[in-house]
Amino acid sequence: MEPLNDLFQRFEQLNVIGASLSSERNIDRLLENILLAAKAITHADGGTLYRVREDRKALRFEIVRNDSLSIAYGGTAGKPDPAKFQELPLYRENGEENNSLVAAHSAIHARTVNIADAYTADGFDFSGTRNFDQQTGYRSQSFLTVPMKNHENEVIGVLQLINAIDPESGAVGVFSDADQRLAESLASQAAIALTNRLLISQLEELFEAFITLINLAIDEKSPYTGGHCQRVPSLTMMLAEAVDATTEGPMSSFMMTDKDRYELKIAGLLHDCGKVTTPVHVVDKATKLQTIFDRIQMVDTRFQVIRRDAELAMLRAVLDGTDRVLAEQTWHEQLRAIDEDREFLRRANVGGESMKPEDQERVRHISRTYRWVNDKGNEVDFLTENEVENLTIRAGTLTQEERQTINYHIVATIKMLESLPWPKHLKRVPEYAGGHHERMDGKGYPRGLKRDEMSVQARIMGIADIFEALTARDRPYKPGMKLSQALRILGNFKKNGHIDPDLFDVFIKQKVYLKYAEQYLEASQIDEPEASPDT
Repeated sequence: MEPLNDLFQRFEQLNVIGASLSSERNIDRLLENILLAAKAITHADGGTLYRVREDRKALRFEIVRNDSLSIAYGGTAGKPDPAKFQELPLYRENGEENNSLVAAHSAIHARTVNIADAYTADGFDFSGTRNFDQQTGYRSQSFLTVPMKNHENEVIGVLQLINAIDPESGAVGVFSDADQRLAESLASQAAIALTNRLLISQLEELFEAFITLINLAIDEKSPYTGGHCQRVPSLTMMLAEAVDATTEGPMSSFMMTDKDRYELKIAGLLHDCGKVTTPVHVVDKATKLQTIFDRIQMVDTRFQVIRRDAELAMLRAVLDGTDRVLAEQTWHEQLRAIDEDREFLRRANVGGESMKPEDQERVRHISRTYRWVNDKGNEVDFLTENEVENLTIRAGTLTQEERQTINYHIVATIKMLESLPWPKHLKRVPEYAGGHHERMDGKGYPRGLKRDEMSVQARIMGIADIFEALTARDRPYKPGMKLSQALRILGNFKKNGHIDPDLFDVFIKQKVYLKYAEQYLEASQIDEPEASPDT
């Protein structure tokens, strides 16, 4: 009989192991820890952990360990070779239970099998074990096979231990009753820990699937923002990892745990979820006159009417006695001026970095110069007030009102995210996601926060959001910038208090921009940045 003191120590070890299993988040490491703990607590030389396949028709190898042969597959050692470790069928082709394999038998009947010597045991097929021994020179002797049952008493895996080693003599013996009880207790705790981890993983996958669904809705609504919703989280994590790896300078104290990474990832994926509230014609406004269609077509139609009226006026003048040559000359000059003004409005409609004041005034002049009769029979200015407002937009294609509509998406994002009952490890998602349009000098929106009022994560996301927008190739109103140009703009943003200067330095020194560019930008966009893009 095992001394009570040794047995008590092993029970204490079991409690410690159970507590550690419940805190492990990584499935592969969890499975590995289960097998290693079972080997340690029973003094087994080797062992295998199987998981029941989802269709419950076979057991698949997850972890394989053998100390004497220095064999380690699965977990942190890499996946077992499927050619060497084939799945164990629980049922034969005719549907009968595969009770000849001890691991399959244990899974099917949910009971522990303790075998003193595989070479003399009856009722099970150990031919595969004998072949393994012949190839390796090993002697497989005692087997302890324990089913892993979850809280619903459903077998989800099998723990198989091989060759119980006497701690004092080193001789191979049988697994004792105490070994079996300890292994069964551990298997029960391990099954619950594994089930909990799987349930959490499934809930996380479901949650991320809902996030993907939101982004898909935005993508379907506007292809110009769908890619943005995927690229910004990727760039955010690239920069965050670079900052986490920084060991010198003002950002050296920033560190992330796996939970921190997951929280930031979720915030990145949801940072523009409020865009589901933004009208499509504003999000996709490629030209100044675009609504649900480009109203430049209506302007073209009016020019055609003006051309027709000019021709009619010329013909009437000739009928009234005006010299035909002189009348036609005047008419052709009118047509030339009309065509020049039409082409000018077409160019103005495209938008750009900056519209000159004299060009803005020319739009107003054209509107006053030409008169036409509208559908109500009234003679009116050539352009409506709204058309003049749009065609004189100084930069881009959005009016001030439309910019406010666009900017509202971040308010909507914050409202949506703050309304959700976030668990503790995701509590800061609304703050991270809702801060990517703030500025370090307090001139951002919607809350006008300053640098020291923002988390590092929100500041990281701000840089990612800007850089992605500058280099994006799928915007309807501009081509994607080259790296040098985008970095020069970011450098100016650093100097004028728009973005975090320390994070920008990491972005440059760690060449995060290049890693992102190689993955998402066209080769033609990747050029050599200036030596000091922040100066």
